[in-house]
Amino acid sequence: MEYNAQIKNRIKRVEGQLRGIVRMMEQGEDCKDVITQLSAAKTALDRSVGLIVSMNLVECVRDSQETGESTEDLVKEAVNLLVKSR
Repeated sequence: MEYNAQIKNRIKRVEGQLRGIVRMMEQGEDCKDVITQLSAAKTALDRSVGLIVSMNLVECVRDSQETGESTEDLVKEAVNLLVKSR
């Protein structure tokens, strides 16, 4: 699977969030603020996982339809990946 610029930018944004969280911790920021930022980073990662899985599923389903293969296993695998990421 080829990862487009949108996906890469999402991950880079999370990377920046994490650097900011480390900086907050080093500066002794309030734990509530740190937890809020950690939660935001986690949500961003979860959304990225969902987007990557869905893009991959679409690509795999197209390929399977072209070859006449069943897509049932592909859907199950995608669901398992989403469950595993939680």
